Amino acid sequence: MFYSVRVDGTISLFSAEASGPGLADLAGVLCGPGRMTGFGRTAARLSAVVDEPWRAGALARECRRRGAEAQVSAAECGRPLVRTPFRVDLLPLERGWSRGEEKKVLPDGFRLDGAMLRMWALAAGSPQGNGYLLALDPEAPETHERLIAALAQLGVPAKAQRGEEALLRVTGRRRLAHVLELIGDAPAGAEPAWPSLVPVVRAG
Repeated sequence: MFYSVRVDGTISLFSAEASGPGLADLAGVLCGPGRMTGFGRTAARLSAVVDEPWRAGALARECRRRGAEAQVSAAECGRPLVRTPFRVDLLPLERGWSRGEEKKVLPDGFRLDGAMLRMWALAAGSPQGNGYLLALDPEAPETHERLIAALAQLGVPAKAQRGEEALLRVTGRRRLAHVLELIGDAPAGAEPAWPSLVPVVRAG
């Protein structure tokens, strides 16, 4: 169980606790490294190649909480892969995030909420210094600006970080506290992915 409670004791309307876990939350994985694959027009599956084994394990557990079994294996590149089976109930995600195209696109009218942001954090979030990084999909650059806008709508202004990797950076204690309010407590083993209100100093 995780909680996202405001200072006044009420649950934020957009927090991960505002409604029960559902398949729509998996859109947060698609904000980062996730991919949808369709099987004709009858089923679809979600997959994501992540950087660390604990991320794959945490994502698989969160998928199961939402009624979608997921398995962890190794991708061809050797990195951890989490993947659901083909499912009829994942077709809406596949249709929204592809709209019949080969590349990944954001659905029309897409809006983030805390549950989606929680999944994004598990898949591709990490604290760094006095900020928090969310990795984008480098193969879907058309989604980047719209995801920045979606974060801003959620009250989490972010900026693209310069460098070879496609990353968004959230800075400021108040903003980081809001991210924590939205996504709730880290699931067991996923603490390294969670925002920190204490500056994180990387070794080396």
